[in-house]
Amino acid sequence: MNDGSSASSKTSVVSRTMESSRHVAEASASSVTASTKALDVKTGEKKRSSRLSDDKRFKIFSGSANRPLAEEIGKFLGVPVGETRLQRFSDGETHFQLLENVRGVDVFLIQPTCYPVDQNLVELLIMMDALRRASAGRITVVVPYYGYARQDRKDRPRVAITSKLVADLLTTAGANRALFVDLHAAQIQGFFNIPVDHLFASPVLVGYFRDLQLPNLTVVSPDAGGVERARFFAKKLEVPLAIVDKRRTDINVTEVMNVIGDVRGRTCLILDDIVDTAGTLVKTAEALLEQGAEKVYACASHAVLSGSAVEKINASQLEELVVTNTIPLSEAAQRVSKIKVLSIAGLLGRAIESIHMETSVSTLFN
Repeated sequence: MNDGSSASSKTSVVSRTMESSRHVAEASASSVTASTKALDVKTGEKKRSSRLSDDKRFKIFSGSANRPLAEEIGKFLGVPVGETRLQRFSDGETHFQLLENVRGVDVFLIQPTCYPVDQNLVELLIMMDALRRASAGRITVVVPYYGYARQDRKDRPRVAITSKLVADLLTTAGANRALFVDLHAAQIQGFFNIPVDHLFASPVLVGYFRDLQLPNLTVVSPDAGGVERARFFAKKLEVPLAIVDKRRTDINVTEVMNVIGDVRGRTCLILDDIVDTAGTLVKTAEALLEQGAEKVYACASHAVLSGSAVEKINASQLEELVVTNTIPLSEAAQRVSKIKVLSIAGLLGRAIESIHMETSVSTLFN
């Protein structure tokens, strides 16, 4: 009897154990299925939101230079922009205060150094100093537009290399990492002694022009310095490349010399990183039309649009100028139907997530 009872007891235990294992396996499979579904629906946006919104060690903050872009990035990530107080004294001095605890937090500070350049740069430095003194765990400066980038070498006697100076200022103020979009010159990354991630707006711009399906398209670099950028663009669109030989006679003054490549009967797309006074852009468009181009489009990452640039573009023979929102457009520019803005909030949002989660950023280049 005892042997039979013992055997029965053992059988019962084994049965319960197997039943428990089956339930655990089913629950695990259900969890995996639910997780897979969460990843399959709209490629990860919900995954990003739930993960980062619950992460107390992750925060984003913004200066006043391009608050709408910061809020769009926050919405993409499912994380609100951090609370701050930014004020100015009557003489223009900036006063900044964090209204949230950032001790040990991985902070991303979004601030392009666009117009007014000096004010926005100093504001960025002050915000970084406040974060450092508040014991932020890591400070990553997200600078969609890097001001002073065009002075990256001594091309004349007794001139400053301001892009190196700004790099030193950012590092001294407390930046642990930096994230940029379309630097004017790639070697600026070497001016930093901290990790730098350099994004390109090309994936956003390429997608737009691929969808337009412009006939007989040729990508045009407005100068020799932009050939590598234009070649990448042309390769992605699988179209020919042309180059404009440009000579700079003074600051913001250029003269178009010659068009290298066949553009006759073609639709031309001028690709540049910065549109400032729009002088080069308009002259390049005129030169292409004189060489027999049918239509001329243009695109650029950074719409600086200073001086009379908006009026020049509006009066030009350009069909359309496509830019990104690294810099907020002025009211005058917003009224010009030729100027179209594409958002890079998703691109920056994915890069910020990758940096925080310590995954590869290079996949975003595709």
